[in-house]
Amino acid sequence: MLGMVRSRVVIKAVRALALSLALLLGVQGAHAADFPALLSHLATTDFGELEKAIADIAETGTPEAAKVIEALGAQKLVFSATAKAVFIKSGDDLLDPATGTKVSAPPADSEPIRVNNRIRRAIEAASGTLTLASPDPVKRLTAAESAYKVHDAKALAPVEAALKRESDAGVKAALVQARAAILAFDISAPDAKRIEAVDTLKTRANQESSALLRAIPADTSPALKSSIAGAVNAIESHLQALAYAQNIWFGISLGSVLLLAAIGLAITFGVMGIINMAHGEMVMLGAYTVYVVQEYIFRPHFPQYFGWSLPLSIPLAFLVAAMVGIVIERGIIRFLYGRPLETLLATWGVSLILQQAVRTAFGANNREVGAPSYMSGSFDFLGLQITYGRLFIVGFALATFFALLFVLKATSFGLKMRAVTQNRKMAAAMGIRTPRIDMMAFALGSGIAGIAGVALSQIDNVSPNLGQSYIVDSFMVVVFGGVGNLWGTFVAAFSLGIANKFLEPFAGAVLAKIIILVLIILFIQKRPRGLFALKGRAVES
Repeated sequence: MLGMVRSRVVIKAVRALALSLALLLGVQGAHAADFPALLSHLATTDFGELEKAIADIAETGTPEAAKVIEALGAQKLVFSATAKAVFIKSGDDLLDPATGTKVSAPPADSEPIRVNNRIRRAIEAASGTLTLASPDPVKRLTAAESAYKVHDAKALAPVEAALKRESDAGVKAALVQARAAILAFDISAPDAKRIEAVDTLKTRANQESSALLRAIPADTSPALKSSIAGAVNAIESHLQALAYAQNIWFGISLGSVLLLAAIGLAITFGVMGIINMAHGEMVMLGAYTVYVVQEYIFRPHFPQYFGWSLPLSIPLAFLVAAMVGIVIERGIIRFLYGRPLETLLATWGVSLILQQAVRTAFGANNREVGAPSYMSGSFDFLGLQITYGRLFIVGFALATFFALLFVLKATSFGLKMRAVTQNRKMAAAMGIRTPRIDMMAFALGSGIAGIAGVALSQIDNVSPNLGQSYIVDSFMVVVFGGVGNLWGTFVAAFSLGIANKFLEPFAGAVLAKIIILVLIILFIQKRPRGLFALKGRAVES
């Protein structure tokens, strides 16, 4: 008995399903059959009638409907008032939109269908309706975003239907947002549903959703008005917090640039006690090394391996800048120890010579340095837009800093260099060749400046004046952090970078730098040795 009941239930269910499918297919068949008749409704100059015809054609969901809507949006749809027919213009020919065939005898009174803003909105909504059922998830996402922006009540049914069958999580979330936007603007919907829609829109939490919420008509409902105000305030608070976080990221990015530019100067200034005004030119030589490697090796001979040009440039830039540093130290600086003012003037002259030499060799114009494919683009992290290029520079700066710490703390050369920094005479008495340490320290500082140029070539113009943009900032970082103290340089670079980015929105880029400089001068008046004082020759002399 129980088995017979179950069999009857199954039979009824199968019949109901078959009936539903038949009805559905019948409706779709009717829509397809009605398509030529619906096309005739486009042959009008009445914008209201035209808007309704666009919506009716979109509901058919046929491929021909998509072509007609696309042609109308491109203003390639013409109509004949006498024949009550429309045609798609293709060059000098007219095509039948239902069959796609060429019209042999086009009507003499055919003219383009006029499109105004009202019709453009109808076209956008119709395009969204037609693409919500596309097999391509990218197209469905675009359609959902279009429905969200237009929030036309006529799109509610297609959006809800698409939401039921959607399996892609990203597209489904966009459809939920689109449905919420439509309901929020539908003044005929119950307040409870509109308030629920406002809460959904709040989760989008961007400027677009804030503007959309402000535009919702809510004069007749105090509860809805209160819900909208709360949602807008929540979004504004979130955006403010996001702006602070973005400024911190920009500050970290700027700080990493300052760290790269200053870390080499911290070594030469701290160990040797000289003011090297040619330090910026070491950075410039590193940037030009990248240009030479890319322009004369990879582009003409190994374009398929262009992504390796930047990693190869790092050791080459270090060697080039270090060799130039050795020449400067052995040729000029070693004769000027103990005379900082003369060292400043001499290295300033060297900087001018290097600039002119590069200008003569490569020209005065900016040189193109390409970025490898893995450094292009950006990604979203908790609402922050982070570019791969900037992320590379931050990581590169940290790697350079900790590699230098390892050299100074865990190698024989680092031990000797620290000994010379703390007490030159005692180090010499212990058998350390201090002139050799001076040369190698200057070469190390110059080489690090060279690899800083590799990173800066990705975010700045490669020109003979590249180093001049960073020399003053480098000295500011070194003096503020404490002469010769690498951790002081690290803290100072990121502190100044973040402070600068928080001042820029209020004071502007130039005034922000001036304020930072004035604050550093005042700070040095109170703490002449900087944030982290270092005992050594540079301090005691």
